Amino acid sequence: MGMHYNEVTPDKLRLRCDPDIFKFDCTSDIPSLREFIGQDRAIKALQFGLSVDHDGYNIFVSGLGGSGKTAIVKTYLQRQEEVRGEIHPDDWCYVYNFDDADRPSVLSVPQGKGKAFREGVSNVLDRLKEDLAKAFSSEEYQNRRKALVEEVQKEQQGMFREAEEEAKQQGFLFQMSPMGPVAVPTKNGEPLSQSEYMAMSEKDRAQLEERRMELMKKLQTMFEKAGDLQKQLGERLESSDRETAGFTVSHLFSGLERDFENVPQVRKFIDGLKKYTVENLEIFKQQDPQQQQQQMFMGMPANVLARGRDPYLPYQVNLFVDNSETKGAPVIEESNPMFTNMFGKTERRFLLGGYLSDHTMLKPGSLHLANQGYLLVSIRDILMNPGVWMALKRAVKSHKLGVEDAYETFGLIAPQGMKPEPMPIDVKVVLIGDPFLYQMLATYDDDFWELFKIKADVNPEIERNDDNMFAYAAFIAGCCEDCEIKHFDPSGVAKVIEYSSRHVEDQNKLSSRFAKIKELVQEAEHWAKSDNADLVSSSHVRRALDEQKFRHNLPDERIREMITRGTIMIDTEGSVVGQVNGLSIYALGDVAFGKPSRITCQTFLGRGGVINIERESQLSGRIHDKGVLILSGYLGWKYAQEHPLSLSASLCFEQSYTGVEGDSASSAELHALLSSISDIPLRQDIAVTGSVNQKGEIQPIGGVNYKIEGFYQVCKAKGLTGQQGVMIPWNNLQNLMLDEEIVEAVEQGRFHIYSVKTIDEGIELLTGIEAGRRRDDGTYPEGTVNNRVDSKLKEMAGKLRHFVSPDGGERREARVPSHAYEPEG
Repeated sequence: MGMHYNEVTPDKLRLRCDPDIFKFDCTSDIPSLREFIGQDRAIKALQFGLSVDHDGYNIFVSGLGGSGKTAIVKTYLQRQEEVRGEIHPDDWCYVYNFDDADRPSVLSVPQGKGKAFREGVSNVLDRLKEDLAKAFSSEEYQNRRKALVEEVQKEQQGMFREAEEEAKQQGFLFQMSPMGPVAVPTKNGEPLSQSEYMAMSEKDRAQLEERRMELMKKLQTMFEKAGDLQKQLGERLESSDRETAGFTVSHLFSGLERDFENVPQVRKFIDGLKKYTVENLEIFKQQDPQQQQQQMFMGMPANVLARGRDPYLPYQVNLFVDNSETKGAPVIEESNPMFTNMFGKTERRFLLGGYLSDHTMLKPGSLHLANQGYLLVSIRDILMNPGVWMALKRAVKSHKLGVEDAYETFGLIAPQGMKPEPMPIDVKVVLIGDPFLYQMLATYDDDFWELFKIKADVNPEIERNDDNMFAYAAFIAGCCEDCEIKHFDPSGVAKVIEYSSRHVEDQNKLSSRFAKIKELVQEAEHWAKSDNADLVSSSHVRRALDEQKFRHNLPDERIREMITRGTIMIDTEGSVVGQVNGLSIYALGDVAFGKPSRITCQTFLGRGGVINIERESQLSGRIHDKGVLILSGYLGWKYAQEHPLSLSASLCFEQSYTGVEGDSASSAELHALLSSISDIPLRQDIAVTGSVNQKGEIQPIGGVNYKIEGFYQVCKAKGLTGQQGVMIPWNNLQNLMLDEEIVEAVEQGRFHIYSVKTIDEGIELLTGIEAGRRRDDGTYPEGTVNNRVDSKLKEMAGKLRHFVSPDGGERREARVPSHAYEPEG
């Protein structure tokens, strides 16, 4: 009937890119071609999520690292804002709260007006200092104040003279003591001495004391009246000050009131500032800066300076968010989303052994800056910073954001903590992450679906068609323009595109992980520059790829050296029963490469089935365990329809001391198992890869290029015979993008690639014997592999019956105790 395996022709080993299709000026098409290459799905999600027809949604952009997720979102938003120019984000300011200084107020002003508001208030303060100081130091003001004081003093002095006259008439004299005024009795106009006072009769002393008490009551009434006059003087002086300052204050604030007459929050603040000015005129009466500085630490006025604050603090406006230079909705990208960078912070200054803060020390975070716009941030970075994810969800849900203090958030005590008024926010948050984090959050975070309704998937692979290849050429040209490096010729562009297909292991796809492509472009240009070439060609791209491989392939070379020296035992010639070369991928983080692994199988009589030694030694992963269990299903389906399987078999990856995972070696293990049962040797010059199902169909696997190249390099190191090759699943032909050296070796007949669809095709290639198809009576043709396997299994089943008792248990031969043959002592 003939063999059924197929040898792969060289033209299918690598889909080449024709350089002639790139003979046009790529740079002229850079704006139209280099963006959104093959990302229609992601763009549609962004269009819906950020639509102007509704409020839009927060978005999770999912994709692999280096696939340009952030660049796609930023470019899309920038394009949208060119059309949506009607968005004018407000400026936001924090100002002094006259009711509670530790609760600064937030207010918004039209875009670009924040600076004018801040400078306007500052200018008003400067004018207040100047004009009020002049008003309070004018001769007219001093004369009016002097007249008021003299009038009250004159009235008070008249009262004191009347009191002295009355006291004198009653024989007393006023004297001041530390306890206040005292009425001292007199005799002949002189104070009465102690001896004279004691010489008086008790009656006279009682009468004298009675007169003194009456006089003191009158004096008390007089002093109360004098106090009332002093209080009235203070009120009249304060009224005079307000009258003097009233016109100046109203006049100076009138300009600000006109500029912001349509902003109620600003008008309210100006009214409070005017009231504060009139109530604290003392801070404007001192022209000497040293005197003003002294007032800051003397509690004057008490309601402002009691905590060491600047008396002019209410006149300072903190322009918290300045959008004067922003065009359209702001697009903020936060590369380091630590707590303070995201939600702002409160700065503090050290004063007299403590820390003070005020509204001017509030600093915005990215979420504040992105208000009325978009915030782009990595979800991985957010989750790695404590407290950020929970705080972000709170802000997005409540649409309010203050300046949260990290100390309080983490349960620490904040020195003089402030509670600024929360700022209303309307931000579209665009999270950038990978599919794994999206799935984890969607599964375990109940708020995630509610807050991030739209998922935009960035495809890591795009179709390899003419449009996308032209876009790739434009992208390469754009990289050259951005990095100011040499441009590529058509052969260089074609080689980059071939590398892109190899990167995704698909002849019909291109990689959209443009970070890798940009690295290759830059390194290839370096080698072109070292050759003094005007343009970067395919040879320079190849040199860059070879250099990248050289920098990372030390582990690959070491393992290959151990195989060549025989430390790791791999045969690349001859045939062996129950032994086959499987192919494995070594993934070491920064590099991946393929290497052959010797797989052996031993079969013997028993009912143990297929034993996976890797599993028994706990070196096997779940997928590999599943692949081995499938082998029993295949054996039972194909050979145990009329009799039970009666064998034990052990499978082993020889010289494997680390974990084994994946099912790509299951077809190789099955070939070794069939070889061991049938006692037919397998070719050692052909390595095998591919998984298998219970029907014996060979299934595609990953890393096919690495595996082929790994075995080729081992064969090359040990000596190519012209017979060596690799057997791969037929469905993996579309994934072949092999190195040029291997393609050339296949063209010259020094190496071979075979594709198979079933286990039967594979066993024919490895043994050189026809597999044999099952006949209608359930038998296989004589001399075929399947016939040998079937016959052997029947033979083993027959032998096993001799060891089974009628009741199903094992028969045991009678044994004579060993001591029966021992000589008697």
